[in-house]
Parts: sequence; C-alpha cells; structure tokens
Amino acid sequence: MAYQSLRLEYLQIPPVSRAYTTACVLTTAAVQLELITPFQLYFNPELIFKHFQIWRLITNFLFFGPVGFNFLFNMIFLYRYCRMLEEGSFRGRTADFVFMFLFGGFLMTLFGLFVSLVFLGQAFTIMLVYVWSRRNPYVRMNFFGLLNFQAPFLPWVLMGFSLLLGNSIIVDLLGIAVGHIYFFLEDVFPNQPGGIRILKTPSILKAIFDTPDEDPNYNPLPEERPGGFAWGQGQRPGG
Repeated sequence: MAYQSLRLEYLQIPPVSRAYTTACVLTTAAVQLELITPFQLYFNPELIFKHFQIWRLITNFLFFGPVGFNFLFNMIFLYRYCRMLEEGSFRGRTADFVFMFLFGGFLMTLFGLFVSLVFLGQAFTIMLVYVWSRRNPYVRMNFFGLLNFQAPFLPWVLMGFSLLLGNSIIVDLLGIAVGHIYFFLEDVFPNQPGGIRILKTPSILKAIFDTPDEDPNYNPLPEERPGGFAWGQGQRPGG
C-alpha cells in the first residue's frame, strides 16, 4: 500500500518537473555510491568542445553536491517551484516550459564560458524561482519565520542567505540575470507599445510535448501554498 501510494504521488508530479528532479536525485545518488565522480560531470569548455564530451552540457545541471543540508535545500526549492511553474503559468504548455529550460540552459552555458562555475544546477533553480516570483507578485512569503516579504523579493532573500552562509553569490546572480532576461522577453517586452514576441517555441517541441487531453484525475500542487516550508512559506493576500 505504501509503495502504491508513493508511486501514485510520484506519477502525479508533472512530467518535466518529475524528469528533472529525478535526474538530479539519481545523479547525486550515483556520485554518493561512487559509481561516477563529479569530475565526469562538471562544466569544462575544453573537454566539451575539444574532446567532444557533450554530456557535460547536461550533467553540470544535475549535480548539486554531496548529500547534506545544501543538497536538500536545493532539491526542495527545485521541486517546489519547478512544479508550481509547470502546474501554474505553464499548465497545458509543456513545450513552452521545455523551451524555457533550453533557453535558460543555453544562456547559462554561455555565461559559464566567462565565469568560474563548474555546476550550474543551483543557478538554474534560482532562475525558476525568479520567474515564478515575478509571475506571482502578490504572494506573501515568510523566510524561517523571521522575514515577511512579497514573492518578487524571494530570489534576493535567497542570495542574502547564501551570503550569510559564506557561499559565493555569483550563482544566485547568474540565476537572477537569466530569469530576468526570460521574464522580460516573454512577459514584459511583448506587451509594451511596439513590442514583439521574440521567444517562440519551435513547432517540433510542440509536436513532441503538447497534448490536447489532460488526465481528469490529475491533482495539481496549488499555487495558493507556494512556500510549504518554514523557510519559504507563503500565502496570497487575504489567504
């Protein structure tokens, strides 16, 4: 029964969020079990372009470090905000969501050529958080029960938390920058006078990922409860 419940709950996760979160967990587990090493995964332009180790373009987004507080913190935020985006503003638009992944990953890879970052998964998580926060500007958040703020400040609060822990904020800044570029091109610029839609999802992605029918038993994760954790809990005004 427990297995069936877990299986059903797992299958309720929308496909892109399920695939990415699972890939991240399995990659970390493989490293933890010493089946592979981080040296086989990290972003290295020379190994990618001169030795054709193309997999590094993907694997550097899948490893979040050894199992510990930092890994769990990142996995919770990745799962939560990736799922809320897919079930919220990207509901019924799986191809557009995949295109956002590709666009964000492409920009981060370009920036990665000029900064000393070997794993970009955390920056990718911050990008997801940023896009969600800008599309839900009136949600009130609570961080560790100490700080109350509106959702658009969440990426900056997370950056401040990284600073307090003594971590580099370059990762956070990269995620915020890429998230803002996507948000501006997708949500802001097309709605301005004379603006046009620059980001267009390729038809091949729509043919692969978009399906007209939805599962009638699908149980979405409500955006009315965006935080769900002591450090990132939130509610809508009046909630």
